Amino acid sequence: MPVSEPDRDRPSRMTALIFPETVNHHGTLFAGAGLALMSKAAFLAASRRARRPVVMAAAEKIDFRTPVLPGQMLELTATVVRVGRSSMQVEVSGEVETLTTGARHIAMTGRFDMVAVDESGRPTPIDDQDTEIRT
Repeated sequence: MPVSEPDRDRPSRMTALIFPETVNHHGTLFAGAGLALMSKAAFLAASRRARRPVVMAAAEKIDFRTPVLPGQMLELTATVVRVGRSSMQVEVSGEVETLTTGARHIAMTGRFDMVAVDESGRPTPIDDQDTEIRT
């Protein structure tokens, strides 16, 4: 069943359980693994919005606020906040949950610039004129 057009603007969510193989020598989530999860969430939100292939052009203002431990759940929420001619800005937040207690807090945030591309990998227009999603 196809996604209805209003769903294009809904935030995308993904969840990951943090396993020991993704931690660093401090026993916390390796920042590169956290960044990879955030970029996947941004990709999902931008792909849904553009309805075209997308690539990441930039990652900016990445903040790792608190450590994420093995056994915790990380829930990522990605929201397209700006749409240009071929680019989109996506804000991602990662909320961590300790499954045994239910305690939750924001552990990471970031902003990603994503670009819609054609079959040659060149920027291509996003089909609508709605350029401001959220201020």
